[in-house]
Amino acid sequence: MPHSRRLLAVAIAAAATCLGAQAVPAAAATGSDTEVSRGVTIPAFYNPPAELPSANGTLIRSERLPLALSLPSLGGPLPGTATRLMYKSTDSNGQPVAVTGAYIEPAAAWKGSGARPLVVVAPGTMGQGDQCAASMGLENPLQLNGQTVSVGYEDLSVYRLLAQGTAVVVTDYVGLGATDRLHTYVNRVDEAHAVLDAVRAAHSVGGASINSSSRVGLFGYSQGGGATAAAAELQPTYAPEITLSGTYAGAPPADLTKVTAAIDGSDLAGALGWSLNGFLQSDPALKPLAEAHLSAKGKAALADLSTMCVGDALLGYGFTKSSAWTNDGESLGDIIAAEPAIQAFLDDQRIGLLKPSGPVRVATGTSDNLVPHGQARDLAVNWCKKGANVTYKPVVLPNVGDALINHFGPLLTDQGDAISWLTDRLNGKAAVSNCWSMPIQP
Repeated sequence: MPHSRRLLAVAIAAAATCLGAQAVPAAAATGSDTEVSRGVTIPAFYNPPAELPSANGTLIRSERLPLALSLPSLGGPLPGTATRLMYKSTDSNGQPVAVTGAYIEPAAAWKGSGARPLVVVAPGTMGQGDQCAASMGLENPLQLNGQTVSVGYEDLSVYRLLAQGTAVVVTDYVGLGATDRLHTYVNRVDEAHAVLDAVRAAHSVGGASINSSSRVGLFGYSQGGGATAAAAELQPTYAPEITLSGTYAGAPPADLTKVTAAIDGSDLAGALGWSLNGFLQSDPALKPLAEAHLSAKGKAALADLSTMCVGDALLGYGFTKSSAWTNDGESLGDIIAAEPAIQAFLDDQRIGLLKPSGPVRVATGTSDNLVPHGQARDLAVNWCKKGANVTYKPVVLPNVGDALINHFGPLLTDQGDAISWLTDRLNGKAAVSNCWSMPIQP
């Protein structure tokens, strides 16, 4: 069995053993169910209204969200009480958009200084089908029905943060969960806005113990690392009233040109389809180029992938080369290099051109060749050049020869240290930059 499929099997088994047996029936939907994605019914809650509020972060609707693993205790259910959210944000084209997610009020007491803090968890790659949304993964961590394979692997980081007594809000990003559009995968502006507006929305949740003095932290790995990194860069202009006490950006895809080349032909080659689908939705001017280069097989693959989660893509498109999707057999990297409009779009997605707000911790596996270690380290170096307070952590693990495992290994091995670092920032402890450890060229 290939390593990637073995990893998927282990994740499914762990979810079924640890969480599946404790699953709670779904909360009642608002109205009737409106969509079925690969055999999974999407509750009507996720269907945005025709008219959206004007203010970013405004809570559009909310309802109780049963957590898959919830244990009774004297202080309330462990690890906490969850609320499903829909809130207003603004996309990269300046248009209003509804974003879904979840807020969890922890049962554990906050033992640090000050008011209970809030952490935004920006999920790693979940897929592009609405059924893949992280908020749904909190309720149903394993969806396996013969048509889709979705594993809520971010539940581990969420529960570990709740155990520290921090409130947690999870964003589903633009178009993941919400049924009115496709998920704009790795669009830095969409992701950053969704993260920052989740902070605003959390403060409107009934029963939330956070207040205006609560410190705010951001936590994300892989796609989530890119989202938190972008949010730290855009906070001063998009959400100046929010003060970031600390941002963890693990394995951030900061340079999509390099990441695209690395993913091509890998276990997670399907992510190329999610990227293309998102790019074409964000910038319709790119559609003629896609029409010119993509073959019928490529267009069919993109349509198929638009409804898939990570598990589906691993099984259906693992190790696919993008040259199989083009008319002339060119790779996506070749097309990007030859098309200035596409390169300009990817250049605009580059993270590292702005100074981030507050202290940041960048962690990247030295053997990561899926979201390449080099481009993540370059992000840290670029931020150091701008005078940012950067803690750079290279996670040294052996190269096992499988890109997916090389990428996800540091997610688990470094997670405890990442949470400890962020908890210190939320407790008011100063971060000491280690930019000195990296040679910074002028």
